[in-house]
Amino acid sequence: MADTSLSGARVARELDRLIIERGKPKMVVSDNGTELTSNAILTWADQSHVAWHYIAPGKPTQNAFIESFNGRLRDELLNETLFTSLAQARVELGHWRADYNDTRPHSQLGWKTPSEFAFTCNPRRDLALCRWLRTSSRRYHRPFGGAPTP
Repeated sequence: MADTSLSGARVARELDRLIIERGKPKMVVSDNGTELTSNAILTWADQSHVAWHYIAPGKPTQNAFIESFNGRLRDELLNETLFTSLAQARVELGHWRADYNDTRPHSQLGWKTPSEFAFTCNPRRDLALCRWLRTSSRRYHRPFGGAPTP
């Protein structure tokens, strides 16, 4: 998302959108940026029942995943492009994001693209399956591999 500034309220709206798309996280880890320490975010986290963990100031290694991503974005796009307008920055960022998510396989994802990997991960389905398995295992007990008994 490229813009002149991001308010906490806007970040909260985006988090709501992501929850609809991907499911609710147990925790969000972030730095101490003003948009992430705002009353809007504190209220959102409380109302959404999502734990929020702030990394220690000056300790970016506590959030190494995003630091790695930010470094890649900086090296591959931001340091290589002279943006002449916000509109151009949005277009270029969109192209980079599409390439990063839909074209490039990532070693940490089993050489899948993030989009392919996300397609195999369905938090709602996985949560429902886990609930079903827990309920099923309580309802049916298989002594020594025998037939289920209620």
